[in-house]
Amino acid sequence: MPESISTPLTRCRLCGGNNLDLILDLGAQPPANSLRARREDTLPVVALAICRCRDCTTVQLNETVAPEHLFRDYVWVTGTSRTAREYSHIFYDHVARRCSHDQLFVVEVASNDGTFLQRFREHGHRVLGVDPAQNLARVAESSGIPTLPEFFGLNVARHVTQVHGHADVVIARNVLPHVPDPNDVVAGIAHCLKDDGVGAIEFHWVDKILSELHYDSIYHEHFFYHSLHSIGQLLARHALKLFDVTESPISGGSLVAYFSKMPRGVSASLNAKLAWENERGLASLATWREFAARSLEHRLELKTMIESETKAGKRLIGYGASARSSTLLNFCGIDHRHLICIADQSPLKHDRYTPGTDVLIVSPERALAERPDTILLLAWNFKDEILKWLSDIGFHGDVIVPLPNRPQLLRI
Repeated sequence: MPESISTPLTRCRLCGGNNLDLILDLGAQPPANSLRARREDTLPVVALAICRCRDCTTVQLNETVAPEHLFRDYVWVTGTSRTAREYSHIFYDHVARRCSHDQLFVVEVASNDGTFLQRFREHGHRVLGVDPAQNLARVAESSGIPTLPEFFGLNVARHVTQVHGHADVVIARNVLPHVPDPNDVVAGIAHCLKDDGVGAIEFHWVDKILSELHYDSIYHEHFFYHSLHSIGQLLARHALKLFDVTESPISGGSLVAYFSKMPRGVSASLNAKLAWENERGLASLATWREFAARSLEHRLELKTMIESETKAGKRLIGYGASARSSTLLNFCGIDHRHLICIADQSPLKHDRYTPGTDVLIVSPERALAERPDTILLLAWNFKDEILKWLSDIGFHGDVIVPLPNRPQLLRI
C-alpha cells in the first residue's frame, strides 16, 4: 500500500465543526487487518487516536484511511463465530416481530458472508446483500445469498430500488462506525426503505466501551464511537425515527436501534436507554478523558503480566487474530517476542503475520500443538465460547483474559 493511504481529520465528519479535542493517542499502527504472508514485508503506519467534537460531541478517529484499503479484501467472516451464528436467530426474531408484513424483502448493508440474511431466507423472505468485500460476496453468493460487491450509499441504493424495488426491512449491523461518511449510508437506507418499512442498525455501544474499557475497539476501520443519542441524531437528519432498542452480545456489548419513516410508538426500553446515557454523561469530555487514563493504566498492567509469564519461562500463544487484537498488541507492545503464534478459526488468516507485531497466525489445532502453558485470549469478547472449546479438548493451563476492565488470570 502506498504511504498516502490516510488523511488527517480537520473537521468533524458529522457536523463539520473544527473544534476537536484529542482524547486518546494509541500510537502509529498499521491498519488492523493488513495481514501479510511474509514477515519481512513492510506496512505503512497511520496515527491511531480518537478525538471529540465540541460542537456535536461525536467521538471519532482523527485520521481517515481510504475505505478501499480497508474493506475490499476482508478477513473477518461472520459465520466463523458460533456466538454470531446463534445470535443471528435471535436477531431475526427481533426484526420479524416488528414488521407488519408476512412476506418481506430484506436488504442488508455490509452483509459479510450472508450469515444473518440466511435466517430471513430460511423463513421464505426475499433477500439482498450489499458488501464491498469481493471475497466475502463470493462466499455469500455460493450460499444462495445474492450480493452486490459495492460500498453502500445513496447511489447504490438508487440502483437497488430500480432493479429490486423498495425494501420492507433494511439492516445495517456494525456498519456505521466503519464508514467515513455515514450520512451517505443513512441517506441510502432512507431511500431503500418503504414508507411502512423497518430499519435496524446495530452498533458497539459506547456505554460498554467506556464502562468496560474496550479501547481495543479503536482501530482504523472504526471511524465513529456511537451512543444511542448520536445514532438517533444521525437518523433524524434523514427523517428517520427511532422507536425501539434491544441489546446484542456482539463486540462485547452492542445495541440494535429500530427505526422507521412513519411515526410509531416509542418503547419504554428506548426511553430508559436514552435516560441512562444522559445520567452516565456518555457524551462529556471528562468521561472520555477518564477512559483514556484508565486505558494507559491497563496497558502497563497487561504488559507487566505478559512479561512476568515470559520471564518465568512460560510458553505463550494468543487466541483470536481480530482487528481488535491488533490494537491491543500494538498499543501494549506485545509481539512475536512474547507469543509463539496466534490461533484463529478463519482459514483466510492462516500463515499470515499480524500487522506491526509480526506474530504468525495459525489454526487452533496447530497452535495447541505448541503445548502452551498460557493463552492470551485476544478474542475476549467470545470468552465463553472459546473457554468451553478449550475445556472440551482437554487444555490445562492458564488463560489471560485482558478485558473487560482489568486483566484476569484463569486456570483451566
